[in-house]
Amino acid sequence: MIVLDTHIWLWWISNPENLSTAANQAIDQAITENGIIISSISTWEVALLVDKERLKLSIDIRDWVRKTESLPFVRFMPVDNTISLRSVTLPGQFHPDPADRIITATAMTMGLPLVTKDDKIISYPHVQTIWQ
Repeated sequence: MIVLDTHIWLWWISNPENLSTAANQAIDQAITENGIIISSISTWEVALLVDKERLKLSIDIRDWVRKTESLPFVRFMPVDNTISLRSVTLPGQFHPDPADRIITATAMTMGLPLVTKDDKIISYPHVQTIWQ
C-alpha cells in the first residue's frame, strides 16, 4: 500500500509521463494489491486549483473525483482526529503547508510510504517517500 501526494494523483490520472520510474512501479504494484490511498485533503486541493482556474480538467471535478473513487484499488482516507492532531505535532522541522502536513501525517499514521516529488517532503526524515 502507498499514499499518493496530490500532484502524483493528478499526474497518474492525467499526465502519467510526469511520473518517475519508481513512482510508476510503486503505483503498479499497489494496484495489484488494492492498495492506493489518497487523502481527502487532496480532493480539496484539486477542487481549489480548479476553482481558482490554476488547473483545468477535461471533465467536471465531481465526475473526475468519482471516477477515481470507482477504482477498486483506491481508497480515500478521511482526515480524522488522529491525522489532524498528528499534522500539527509532526516531529522535527516541517514546512507549514497544511495540506502537505495532513498528507504526510496520513502516511505516517498508516505506516505507509508517500509517493511524492515534493523535495520538502522527500527531505523530511520522518516519512518514507518514493520518487527516485
